[in-house]
Amino acid sequence: MPSLKDMRNRIAATKATQKITRAMQMVAASKLRRAQSAVEVARPYAERIGAMLGNIAASVAGSETAPRLLAGTGRDQVHLLVVCTAERGLCGPFNSAIVRLVRERANALIAQGKEVKFFCVGRKGYDQLRRQYERQIVEHIELRGVRTIGFEHAQSIAEKLLSLFEEGAFDVATLFYSTFKSVVAQIPTAQQIIPATPPGGANGPAVVYEYEPAEDEILAELLPRYVATQVFRALLENAASEQGARMTAMDNATRNAGEMIRKQTLTYNRTRQAMITKELIEIISGAEAL
Repeated sequence: MPSLKDMRNRIAATKATQKITRAMQMVAASKLRRAQSAVEVARPYAERIGAMLGNIAASVAGSETAPRLLAGTGRDQVHLLVVCTAERGLCGPFNSAIVRLVRERANALIAQGKEVKFFCVGRKGYDQLRRQYERQIVEHIELRGVRTIGFEHAQSIAEKLLSLFEEGAFDVATLFYSTFKSVVAQIPTAQQIIPATPPGGANGPAVVYEYEPAEDEILAELLPRYVATQVFRALLENAASEQGARMTAMDNATRNAGEMIRKQTLTYNRTRQAMITKELIEIISGAEAL
């Protein structure tokens, strides 16, 4: 049975942990407001560029002059899974939920006889995937020193993806990230970005447009920007989802620490009272013996 000193030390340690988790919760809440604002600003642009690209892509669908980023390589053998996760933990199931979706997709593709490669953005996803797929990881990018995600970071990632595609390293690239819905809801999402599959392209445009310059020239400029924009959106969605998940996890940890302190204090008081009662009984018994 632990001594009273050990119990006091344990209660003090739990209180210190509770202070840390409460501070982390407040920091996450502060960062969440900025991250959520950035996501809300970026979403309309990403959706509009997708709609515009879908409109133009429908007009050149099936054309021999369609760009490779839109038409693809004509094969579906090598798949590149672009996994975006956080650089740090202590954010509940945020990272593991994304990696779980990636593993399910990878196992399904391997079962179909496809070749799977991984492009990791973020340390946590890389650490989990390398245990099983270390040889298939072709690139790992860390953003640990980046305080605010900017378009230049997404542009750099997109350029590496496009370079790999031009080299023939893969046929299809799918982006994995977590869509921010609320503080308690972050949805793991998979989105194919190469070949580009913008919304509205499959059913064709409702209105016929004439473009100047030609559609091929517009697509040559628009497709790389579309890839970079979708990567940028994924990074912003992840940033907001990470802070929301960390805020919830730290709130739960703070509550659990409070419950532990209550139980530990109750045990300490009962043990102390039992020791005092035992000493009183010994004193009384000694006095009666005299």
